[in-house]
Amino acid sequence: MSSAETPTSAPTSSASPSPSGPRLVRRLPLAGVLRLHKPSDIWFKPATSVVVSAAVPNLTLLALGRLDLAMYTMAGSLCALYAHNLPYAARARALAWVVLGMLASLAAALLTASLTSSAAVLVAVGAVLAAAQKTLCDATRIGPPGHLILTFISSASLFAPQTLGQIPGHLALTAGAGAVAWLVGMAPALIRPHGPERRATARALNAAAAYVSAEDGARERARAGAAAAVHAAWQSLLATGGRGAARRGLERLVVRAEVALAAPADTDPALLRAWAAGLSGTGPVPRPARHDGISDPGDIDDEVLGIEAELAFGKPSLWRRLAPGSPLLPVALRTAVGCALAGYGSLALGVGRPYWALVTAASLYQANVTLTWNRTVQRVAGNLAGVLVFAAVVPLAHVGQIFVVLFCLLFSFGAEAFISRNYWLGSVCVTPMALLITEFARTQEAGELITDRVVDTLVGALLGIVAAVIVTNRRAADHIELALEATDRAREDAERTLAAPRPEPGGLETTHRRLAAALVELRAADDTAAGEWWQRALPEERVVAAEQAGHRTLAATVRRRTRRTVQETDEHRGGTDARENARA
Repeated sequence: MSSAETPTSAPTSSASPSPSGPRLVRRLPLAGVLRLHKPSDIWFKPATSVVVSAAVPNLTLLALGRLDLAMYTMAGSLCALYAHNLPYAARARALAWVVLGMLASLAAALLTASLTSSAAVLVAVGAVLAAAQKTLCDATRIGPPGHLILTFISSASLFAPQTLGQIPGHLALTAGAGAVAWLVGMAPALIRPHGPERRATARALNAAAAYVSAEDGARERARAGAAAAVHAAWQSLLATGGRGAARRGLERLVVRAEVALAAPADTDPALLRAWAAGLSGTGPVPRPARHDGISDPGDIDDEVLGIEAELAFGKPSLWRRLAPGSPLLPVALRTAVGCALAGYGSLALGVGRPYWALVTAASLYQANVTLTWNRTVQRVAGNLAGVLVFAAVVPLAHVGQIFVVLFCLLFSFGAEAFISRNYWLGSVCVTPMALLITEFARTQEAGELITDRVVDTLVGALLGIVAAVIVTNRRAADHIELALEATDRAREDAERTLAAPRPEPGGLETTHRRLAAALVELRAADDTAAGEWWQRALPEERVVAAEQAGHRTLAATVRRRTRRTVQETDEHRGGTDARENARA
């Protein structure tokens, strides 16, 4: 239930088919699965946001003597974990949709709980809800933290005693806490209104610098990462709404990152990193000098004109992304089957809280089997360490309910502080927090809680990974074919535009952006399929050829823009000099 509990980045290398045919079963790694990484550059934002959002309602309920209702306020408070990477105009909309999604999930769970007490029915409904939440969060790319927060709340609520008359009040508590979370998420806009766009631009500059500095062996992967970072920066800038001076300055810097990708030999990586460092804080946006590359504002206007034309062209609708043939549907089926197996397995063993096994299974499913396996190892390691932490703090928590609240706030902060280092490390904090939430209603026997959690973790992890293996995803390879076709079309369009003597205003930039987006999608599709089992041979040679040709065309479009801008600048200066000479 944290900002890393979403589909993670794809494997760092693609598997190649064997000469004799497709490699059906790929090796599942253990080395490096628990290795710690650098923390996220914004880990403190979701960490402090969730603490503030949870503290307000929980301390209020404690003062009123109704801490038994804290599960419903926590449902709203946990919405504060979302959308920290989005500009504030887009964040306002995204957080509102997250709160509405939480209310809808909770309402479905509470209604089911009030109508039946059959554990078999409750598990089935929980599995269907988990699959729906996973699919919608992946389709809308709302993560991190993706579907798991919704699944955790709805699954726990299914097994909480409920009557029809209590539902409106409980939903009102969630809505109130969700409103607090929305305000907390939007509050930084008062201090640093362009913070998300500045961070996205800084990431693009640093990624471009990493590509320029990369050794030959790591150059292809660095280029793909830099292209994705530049694409994400443009998307962030477009989501801001209006075009003020700050946004125009950031646009210039993103163009410099694109120029670095096109001409790495002529780029100073130290200069890119210096610009990125200058974007921290609230100071003025660094302004490159004329000799640093494209300098005339007209090229920026053309670039943005091209991207806005692409935006007006439209993106695939949500329904299209969920249509038959979508690569999201096999993962949704895995989630439903795995959660159902985990829940029923827990029931068969007589565990009193089958929703823990269900949530464990739901947390595993990533883009492919290899990533799902990695998450399984991380989840088990983190949960087992987490129950030890719970065993250490529960005696103090039983002293008084104030300690339960304070420990929950502490662990919620720790989860976000550590989870970007590695999922298992964040789970060390998530696990005791989830166990302490059960103490809101009443004090429970610690040994029973620990035993149930360990059993449910093992059952959920085992049956969850079994479902990932037996529910195949052959559409992953089909998605590569579609991505290859889209990349070829985008490259051909860009080359036709390049061949035109004077492209239409924004035309070169439009084709540039579409090709860049197609290349990012192709790399993601190939990495996803490379970690999937039961695949036919993947078209690795075609993918490599398409990426190389696409990046060459991208570089050509940047060089064409640069030459055009220099020519227009020289003409402008010549005209200005002539007018000044005439006046003299």
